[in-house]
Amino acid sequence: MSKIIAIANQKGGVGKTTTAISLGISLTKFNKKVLLIDLDGQANLTMSLGYDPEELNNTITNLIENRIKDYNYIIEKDRYVIRTEESVNLLPADIGLSGIEVKMLNVINRENILKNIIHDFKDDYDYIVIDCLPSLGNLTVNALVAADSVIIPVQSQYLSVKGMEQLLGTIQGIKAQINPGLEVEGILLTMYDKRTNLSKEVLESVRETYGNYIKVFNNVISVSTKVAEAPSQGVSIFKYQPKNEVARSYELLAKEVIGNE
Repeated sequence: MSKIIAIANQKGGVGKTTTAISLGISLTKFNKKVLLIDLDGQANLTMSLGYDPEELNNTITNLIENRIKDYNYIIEKDRYVIRTEESVNLLPADIGLSGIEVKMLNVINRENILKNIIHDFKDDYDYIVIDCLPSLGNLTVNALVAADSVIIPVQSQYLSVKGMEQLLGTIQGIKAQINPGLEVEGILLTMYDKRTNLSKEVLESVRETYGNYIKVFNNVISVSTKVAEAPSQGVSIFKYQPKNEVARSYELLAKEVIGNE
């Protein structure tokens, strides 16, 4: 039985996609089978692994649409899952996903659509990692309903920290009403610059504010131009520059995640 982890923050530009890819690949280094799900219509995760969404015939968009039309739609998993060159499998996205939330509005039990889809994949993987879009709409709610836990990447800036309250409120609401097993896996500081006092102050503030009731990961993810460059080459940081400090940090994060079980 797999563990399902949503990477979520309604604020964009905090490192969700990098975290989803890098955590997923890091988990495979510990002999874990991993499926990455791109749940963002921008398809950044899909493109970051070298795939053009416009050239894909079967994506998470098609899968959700088919389940909306037919609750008993049988998933041919080999049609939808891409076996990437970087040891993880991928359920890709395309631009059509951006309009799927409107189609979900009148669907009965719409909060459980993704959960029911993932159920068909759970026996094949140790971890399923969902890269959420930067909003708290129907798709993110679906991810949180399907997930066992949430990792919240937070950029090392004060405004990013301020925006966490809304997400934590949404998580608590879903936990209370729909998914009682949902937990916060931890808060992950990203784009951390150890040369600046600001990054250190933000880390200290997060630990003081949340550390007593939410895990704040020991590992922080440093700011790195190489991490920003890697997606343009269609590869992860592990393939682009495997000895980069960020690659090592994500491997240590994977150890923390495995240790949380």
